[in-house]
Amino acid sequence: MAFADNLQQLPPIDHLTELQLIDAQGNVAATIANEPGKAGSVRLYAALAAKHGRINVAAAQEGLELFAEHTESARQHPGSHPNIDRLLQVIASGQTYDVKLIAR
Repeated sequence: MAFADNLQQLPPIDHLTELQLIDAQGNVAATIANEPGKAGSVRLYAALAAKHGRINVAAAQEGLELFAEHTESARQHPGSHPNIDRLLQVIASGQTYDVKLIAR
């Protein structure tokens, strides 16, 4: 399935303004705003966190599958899809992120 099709299977995120990824030291490592061009990543990360409890290796592997066609593009063009690059880094390093959802 394509990324757009996969997104339709995930819970809506209309109530969120952003999502924060919290590293092992408790610092905000990344913020993804719920805005055009990033809303799909927010929706996907929020669903992964709800299912897995955090962004860990298992969540990252599932995320790469859900990002579908964009995953291969990210592998071929590092830096062009930072939210996919982050999942690849989680898999490579074993690092985890807690997820904080920021409501409107």
